[in-house]
Parts: sequence; structure tokens; C-alpha cells
Amino acid sequence: MPQWFAVYTSPRHEKRVAQYLNAREIEHYLPLYSARHKWRSGSTATLDLPLFPGYMFVRIDRAARAHVLQVPGILDIVGGTGRQPVPLPDVEIDALRAGLPFRNAEPHPLLTVGQRARIRSGALTGMEGVVARLKGSLRVILTLDLILRSVAVEVAAEELETLNAGPDCVRGYETCPSLDVA
Repeated sequence: MPQWFAVYTSPRHEKRVAQYLNAREIEHYLPLYSARHKWRSGSTATLDLPLFPGYMFVRIDRAARAHVLQVPGILDIVGGTGRQPVPLPDVEIDALRAGLPFRNAEPHPLLTVGQRARIRSGALTGMEGVVARLKGSLRVILTLDLILRSVAVEVAAEELETLNAGPDCVRGYETCPSLDVA
């Protein structure tokens, strides 16, 4: 039965790898976000960039590992102990696929401190992360532990439920000591 696996790609080759996977009819998911970029010349453009640089997700049977590793730009399948590929929970990938188009998401450094909360309604329901504030809006920093990558998504306070309290310091953000943000 096919399962989702994270694959490590050559740096800045995620979109090309997605094209190769399309050509080989391998189910995959490359989450993107939009970012404004300004060049030295003064010109600006909106770019679609990988939400998890260097990683993307494939849905394969374990037996198809060798077939995936033959795709140009794929360096390895993310594994656990013993170098065996470790599948991601379907619910995490399903939540990302269904919810990210409705949220303002951006990459975020991996966090280990701050208050933990679960998104209880709306897009990304069930995902857990660290609550932080940026410029007056609430964000939840979601972490995919297997690939050690995080993403910050905007949320409304009423969409969150507290899991446990944590330290008051999250680098680059002001954490919320409680979800009572009035």
C-alpha cells in the first residue's frame, strides 16, 4: 500500500524534480509559497518557492524506493534508524494539501520552545505547533519532525486550543503566554 515519504533533493532543484516525477507518473507533493523578491537592479517579482527547501513528498510503495532514487535530483529518501525509509502520517500530508492554499504560510526556523497549540477548526485542523505573534497577528509554527523543517501559518485565536504552556521566548516572534489575546 502506498505511503508518503519525504525525499531530500538537490538544493534549489525541487521544481525540476517535480517535473521528473510527473513524467514518471509518481505521485508527489511540493508545497509552495509566494514571496516578493527585489533584485539589486530595483525590479521586483513574486516567486513561488518551496515551503520546505530541499524536501518534497512522494507517495510510493516501499518496493518503489529504487525507482524514486533514480529520479535526477533526488538524493535520498528520509529515513530513521537503520537507514530505513520512514513514512509520514497520511493525516499530516492530507492536512497540508488541504489547508495550505487557504493560509498565508512561509518557511520558519525549527523551534523547540514556546507554547504548543492545536488548530481545532478551519484549514489544517488537527495540526499542532508553537504559537507566536508577528506584527499583531497570531501564527502557529508547524514542524514536520522527520525532516526537521517548520512553517509559520496565520491563524485566528478562536481556531486554537492550548496543549501545554512553555517558555515566553520564541526567536523572531513574541510568543503568546496564553491564547487569551484580548
